Amino acid sequence: MANVLIVGCGDLGCRLGTKLAESGHSVYGLRRQADLIPEPIQAIQANLSVPITNLPDKLDYVYYIVSAGKYKDPAYYQAYVLGVKNTLQALKSQKIKRFFFVSSTSVFGQEDGEFVNELSPTIENGGFSTKRLLEGETLVNESRFPSTIIRFGGIYGPGRTHLIDLVMEGKVHCMEGVWSNRIHTEDCVGILNHLFELNEADANQVDDLYIGVDDTPTLSCEVYDWLAEQLSVPDVEHIEPKESSRQMRSNKRLSNARVRASGYDFIYPSYEDGYRELI
Repeated sequence: MANVLIVGCGDLGCRLGTKLAESGHSVYGLRRQADLIPEPIQAIQANLSVPITNLPDKLDYVYYIVSAGKYKDPAYYQAYVLGVKNTLQALKSQKIKRFFFVSSTSVFGQEDGEFVNELSPTIENGGFSTKRLLEGETLVNESRFPSTIIRFGGIYGPGRTHLIDLVMEGKVHCMEGVWSNRIHTEDCVGILNHLFELNEADANQVDDLYIGVDDTPTLSCEVYDWLAEQLSVPDVEHIEPKESSRQMRSNKRLSNARVRASGYDFIYPSYEDGYRELI
């Protein structure tokens, strides 16, 4: 059995940690409000913006699943750069089998509906959020530990029903011709657990980068219209995008072929599967 540390043990981390613990592994969850971490995860209170001194010994795996508290550069720097530096420093004497870093598909900047996979280029001159995510990825990849980056698309699921709420309240419109990509919470946890099990079986089977999205990149208006129909509310307004709005909005079709090829089977392969259950 393995000793696993989950740094940033929020919603995804607690779901993953519970799953791993139920499989017999020793799981430690680190977050600022340690009292929010449920058993059987062993809680560790720590602030990632300062040196970390209370990690357990003999850790085998680390998951870094941190979110920035605000959409501001200082918050992103603390979450994805300083927090990573302090975590790696605290682990310097340990022999970690693999360091998993949860990132975002927002680092891909394609705007014209292109098909995107792990070999596609990231944004060269993006905003602060992209810059900090890529800095964090680089820190992890350049550390002495074997590492894997997982870039998730738009996450939805229990407690993440923002789009449903907006459609229900008639407070949303959609932009014609814009592709969107998403993944259910349970599949995020499923992928993270799957890669752990794959590494335990044979570390050479695990790649250094995966895109985490479901099988169906979909035009945003199609998703909104389907939700409105399911919720029995008026149709969502469609608008024609201006060139300036296109440049501000990601528009790409992400491939999950690599994670599929690794042997992972999706619980919710399409938005209909996932949202129907939530509704």
